[in-house]
Amino acid sequence: MTTKSEQGQYIVQEYRRAGNKWPATMREVAAWAVEARLWAPQPSAVVSQCAEELSRALRDEYVTDPQGRRIRTKHAATYTEGNEQFVLWDDIRTAPPAHMQRAFQQRRHQILGDCKQLKSDVDSFNQNRQPPQPIQIVFDFTLDLEEAKYLKRSA
Repeated sequence: MTTKSEQGQYIVQEYRRAGNKWPATMREVAAWAVEARLWAPQPSAVVSQCAEELSRALRDEYVTDPQGRRIRTKHAATYTEGNEQFVLWDDIRTAPPAHMQRAFQQRRHQILGDCKQLKSDVDSFNQNRQPPQPIQIVFDFTLDLEEAKYLKRSA
């Protein structure tokens, strides 16, 4: 049995094997996959799809705080009870500090994971493709955060 990720990767491989436009948007690939009957919605996944859409909507909900900062209102944190793992959402304006600490730490860990993967990707590209000017990525965000603060005030 294959995972959803493996199924998705297979569909993209088939899309490319079929000689379709590449690079492509995932909407183009999805339209082809549905037409080629390589993908169809699963009735059992309707609740999961709805939950994912609701989660996406909550990630996009922002307000301006009293100091003028644009902040995300809803924050997710993963919890484990026994063998069950689940994600609880709460509002930054009313959530207990323990939930927010967990949510912030988990988001920081996700960002670290993204940075580690980006470094591997860049290092591999530079080593294996050997561009005339190797791509350099700075992972110290101190200046970026300061600049973003300045740009926010001048906007």
